[in-house]
Formats: sequence, structure tokens, C-alpha cells
Amino acid sequence: MTTTEDPTRTEAAVDPGPLIRLMIADCAAKTLHSAVAVGVFGALSAGPLDASAVAARTGTHDEMLPDFLDALAGLGLLERHDGRYRNSELAQTYLVPDSAAYLGGFVELTNETLYGTWGRLTEALRSGEAQHLDPDKGGFVGDRHTDPAKMKRFLAGLDAYSDRMGAELARRVDWSRYTSVTDLGGARGNLAAVLTRAHPHLTATCFDLERTRPLFTEHVAALGTTDRITFVGGDFFTDPLPESDVVVLGHILHGFGPEKRLVLLRRVHEAVRPGGTVLVYDRMIDDDRSDPERLLSSLHMRLVSPGGSEYRVADCRDLLRAAGFVPDGAEPLLGTHTLVSAHKEAAA
Repeated sequence: MTTTEDPTRTEAAVDPGPLIRLMIADCAAKTLHSAVAVGVFGALSAGPLDASAVAARTGTHDEMLPDFLDALAGLGLLERHDGRYRNSELAQTYLVPDSAAYLGGFVELTNETLYGTWGRLTEALRSGEAQHLDPDKGGFVGDRHTDPAKMKRFLAGLDAYSDRMGAELARRVDWSRYTSVTDLGGARGNLAAVLTRAHPHLTATCFDLERTRPLFTEHVAALGTTDRITFVGGDFFTDPLPESDVVVLGHILHGFGPEKRLVLLRRVHEAVRPGGTVLVYDRMIDDDRSDPERLLSSLHMRLVSPGGSEYRVADCRDLLRAAGFVPDGAEPLLGTHTLVSAHKEAAA
């Protein structure tokens, strides 16, 4: 007697759950984006409320809100007790407007920039080319922004992140050895402000496109750091870079290919004073290329910047060495980035 195996059956069933969760991963992200947009976390900042009270404070509809709030609870952003909701510790710390650690601006930034960009991934894979999206609709910042209001919101989102990055750099680097620092691509001076507040002996220069100057002037005036930070407008590759003891390149090198990175680092080497230091941070790729978050970040840079991508620590050190620096340490930063430092040898 013979039997015919059913080709549609497998010996061991494979749970499709992880695949399904991956398919709908953007739903969770959009839920967070909408919660920030309608003000859920601010409404709950003073204490628990029921769904009707949240609806009244946020201008949302009673019909949809219970599922929305329960989803936020399931995502760990809210807690629910006896029909009332309150912010989780995570949300209370980072998502309440006007709090010192507020990251809502960064949430809004990702909502505005990621979806249009990643919607063109298939096209990019087929063409091998960056998609040259309008920067006001999610493309690379560069010098192509045309909407000042959107540019301001973009930079505000970056400020939410640079507050934390600046605090880490202020803590980890021995700034007593230096008196001056330049932040390349420093936008409206937020990271420089964090550093000079933490180390009052420092003076800082923010180097960015000239069109950023009004936003810088407004922001540093509001922070009360006008006397500590100077703005210099220009282009990384054509204009003189300010001379200083330390130059910071955060989220800069990943916007260019290896050849332009080396050109820029050589220009930075000229700007760093003898005995000074360069600090480079990006979401660098791990050596065995297995961290999906770092690789997704690299894909994003390929989507929005011709030649851009993330890179390994070894690649960064090789470039720094080729530019004339002596590589020093490399260490994790904020759990998502890597900081590589190198110094310029002191004059004989």
C-alpha cells in the first residue's frame, strides 16, 4: 500500500506571529505619533483620567478613544487602573511637553520624515539610487529646505535628541583639557549650549549653512547662551572651518560616501589645533553586520543621501588615520550610537 504525502503540510508548523507583527510594526509607531499629536501625555501629566476626560482635554472622539488608550497601555506608554489612565514612567519622563527630557519633538520629526522616504524603498532597491525627496516632505536636510516653519520643527526635533547627546558628551569627555569646541552641522546651537552650560570655561562655535543663522540667533537667545556660542555660516567642503581645540561631527559623515568623508576629515584636521580632538558619532554598524536597527539606519541614509550610509568603527578609524589623526577610543553612546575619538598630535 502506498501513501501520497500532502505537499501543503509540514512536519513542524512554523508560527507566523513574528512575521505578522513585523508586517504591522508601523501601526504601533503611528499610534505613538498620534498620541503626541493630540496631546494624550500632556493631558495625563497631572494624574489619572478616564477616557471621557481624556477625550475632552484632547479634542478626540469618544467612539475610538478607548481602543486607542488601551493600545497605548499595551505598548507600555500608559497604565490603566479601574477604568482610568495615567502615563507610564517612560511616557511621563520623555513625552510630557515642557519636561526637561521631552522627546516629543523627535517623535514628530520621525513622523514627518520617515514614511514618505521609506515608501520609496522598493524603487530605490531597483534603481540603486537615492530618491531625492523634497526635504520638506521627508528628504535629507542639506540646503534644500524651502519651508522655514518645517525647518524650524525639524530642528526642534533634533534639539530633543541633542539635549541627551550633549549631556553624554559633557560627561564623558575630559573638557578641562580644552577651551573651545566647534559643532559641525550644529543647526541652531543646541548641543553647543548643553556643552557650554556644563563646562562654563568653554566657548563654542556652531558651523552650519548661512540660512540657519536666524534660527540659531533666536534659539541661543532663548537659552541665554549668546555670549558663549558663535555662529559661522558656510559649506563643509568649500568654506574655511573654524579653528578650535575640539571638533564634533555628529550625524555628519553618514550623509556622504567614503571619498567625501575623507575630504571633510582632512579639512577638520586642519581646523583642529595641535593636541586637540575630533569626536565622531553616528549609528555605526556593528562589525558582523547583525544589528537590524543600525542596518535600517544605514538604509535610511542610502534612501535620502547619494552615497550616504552608516559605517563600521574600523572604517571610521581608517578614515581618521588617513586624514592625519591618531585614533583613540570607541564606545557606545545612548544605546543607539557609537562615539569614536581621535587626536591631532601636538606640535613638536
